[in-house]
Amino acid sequence: MTILAHPSPARARTSARPAAKVDRILVGAAAAVLVTGTLLVWSATSTNDALTGGDPTAYLRKQVVNVVIGLALAAAVVFTDRRWVRILAPLVYAGSVVGLLLVLVMGSTINGSRSWLLLGGLSIQPAEFAKLAVVVGMALLVAERTESSRKRKVGALEVLGMLVVAGLPAALILLQPDLGTMLVLSATVFGVLAAAGTPPRWLVGLGLAGGAGAVFVISAGVLKEYQVHRFLAFTDPGLDPRGAGYNVNQARIAIGNGGLFGQGLFDGSQTRSGFVPEQHTDFVFTVAGEELGLVGAGLLIALIAVLLWRALLIAKRAEDLFGRVAAAGIACWFGFQAFQNIGMCLGIMPVTGVPLPLVSYGGSSMFASMMAIGLLLNIERSSMKPARW
Repeated sequence: MTILAHPSPARARTSARPAAKVDRILVGAAAAVLVTGTLLVWSATSTNDALTGGDPTAYLRKQVVNVVIGLALAAAVVFTDRRWVRILAPLVYAGSVVGLLLVLVMGSTINGSRSWLLLGGLSIQPAEFAKLAVVVGMALLVAERTESSRKRKVGALEVLGMLVVAGLPAALILLQPDLGTMLVLSATVFGVLAAAGTPPRWLVGLGLAGGAGAVFVISAGVLKEYQVHRFLAFTDPGLDPRGAGYNVNQARIAIGNGGLFGQGLFDGSQTRSGFVPEQHTDFVFTVAGEELGLVGAGLLIALIAVLLWRALLIAKRAEDLFGRVAAAGIACWFGFQAFQNIGMCLGIMPVTGVPLPLVSYGGSSMFASMMAIGLLLNIERSSMKPARW
């Protein structure tokens, strides 16, 4: 008589796990945003001889290199075993803190903010990597604390621990001062705390404390004069049209010129004339508005919304708390930063100098954003239920 051995529960779970699949919607949306952003950067710089040295394709080539390096970093994160992701998370966090400390000691000041490290011919902005480091650091802390505890709930110690993890990079960023990154980081931290299951009373208290802290920062003179002028120009764009309000006014004119279908890629009048400052970085969305019109710019926003949708879906289906909190944190990071960037181009948010994720020119922002995309795909690969429709 043949005896059929029954598989152990652990073996049954392993055999039942579906083959790892890539979230094609997330990958497709990210690829579309990358291609669109590269074209917008090229258009914004091709006629700016002072920026390119007379080479119309200079920034196109640079951005393509940034994208290729970003793709390599994303692939490395995707195929790293989940256990190693959690092991390396503290090193990523420590590296970002060291980078922020070096900025204060030997950093270079660009556009009024001491945020850059110049290493040879490379410029690195550690604050961009700090966003990812804070997300994975907070996610790891709350996961380790609750997974090893019987209560499996987020209490006061866990909340205070996550605030300490976020507080050190935030303090260093505030000293630069980089107000835009500070706002994005604050929104991201709040989203991570909410996703981790922080009690509502803590969230309300932190919201009130954040408001009080903002009032203190302004009243204590922590902000530089140009940053105060930007906020005043936001409340009254006509206050200083040739100074602090110039960027916003020119951005509105460029977007208004686009109409419904735009003036055509590489044919925007404001873009060709170079009237919008920092158009390949902070104000790259104005190129989309002017040259692609309401329809094209709306499609770009829709693609970013797809990225956020997939990130939240991956968070919902994640097997463990680390994956759920990290994915939700990335969604909060991308969502608020995109809202802040597009909002300042439209004049509904103050000018703070944050890039549009996966679109604006810049290696540091591209690398950190692509690593975040890779982490989302890594979390999905480790889930029992891949993120589908």
